[in-house]
Amino acid sequence: MNKISKKEISVVILAGGQGSRMGGKDKGLIKFRKLPLIAHVVNIVKPKVNRILISANRSLDEYSEYGEVISDDLTGFQGPLAGISKALKVCTSEYLLVLPCDSPLIDGELIDELILGLEKSKADICVAHDGSIMHATFALLRSNLQTSLEKFLDDGGRKMALWYRQHSLERINVSDKLEILTNLNSPEDLNI
Repeated sequence: MNKISKKEISVVILAGGQGSRMGGKDKGLIKFRKLPLIAHVVNIVKPKVNRILISANRSLDEYSEYGEVISDDLTGFQGPLAGISKALKVCTSEYLLVLPCDSPLIDGELIDELILGLEKSKADICVAHDGSIMHATFALLRSNLQTSLEKFLDDGGRKMALWYRQHSLERINVSDKLEILTNLNSPEDLNI
């Protein structure tokens, strides 16, 4: 089993959405427990990766405090795969970790489990799974999947799970700690 080292991993934190359920506010910059949501994710991931990419389509200066900002090549907020596609284009490491900006309860253990899952399985993608569905925005993938993703997007595909299923896939069961997958999508969610 080949060990995957920190220097072989870049992360893309997906912060490119419209925030429609947050009244149009940029979700990653909304404060939760005194810090912007994105800061919680960066604080967890920083010791695990070599490079931090922030996929954002607005508030670029604010996001640049947390990592290297990249914007979608596809116009019109076409979903997380657009951000992943751009990240794969600029990624110089062998692996790309994908995380959402609005899940401040993630922990380092989840990231370690994704890395270990990919090491053991030699799959193309390792993704979090809750026992019934995959949580596609929590994944580690090989960075050589760019051509496959471009074709999927060019053919009109936008669903992460559909693209993932075109590749060898390892699932990490996190059903015993679902709270780490909590997405804060509305103002009410900030009260957890």
